[in-house]
Amino acid sequence: MTPEGQIKAKIDRVLDSYFPLVYKFKPVPSGYGHQSVDYLVCAVGLFVGIEAKAPGKTPTSRQDDTLDKIRRAGGAILVISDDAGVARLDELLKNQTNGNRYEDHE
Repeated sequence: MTPEGQIKAKIDRVLDSYFPLVYKFKPVPSGYGHQSVDYLVCAVGLFVGIEAKAPGKTPTSRQDDTLDKIRRAGGAILVISDDAGVARLDELLKNQTNGNRYEDHE
């Protein structure tokens, strides 16, 4: 698995742990239409755009532009390239969902 793939796997685990309070969509790049970021997430009314990167990498100018549009529209944005970024995502979701996770809804 690539370094970015490892980060995405960690992001997926965190997002999935908050189901059904968190909706995630992972757009598939096709070369047609609008560009997006790796994850579009809704967490109890909070919209979050997430770009996953390999450690040491930064978003492209197109990805930065998309993240800026999300931010200007009132959404939260995260660029995650390490475990600290994954922890920030978990903390954001914990605060937004009042600590409720999947196992709380079974």
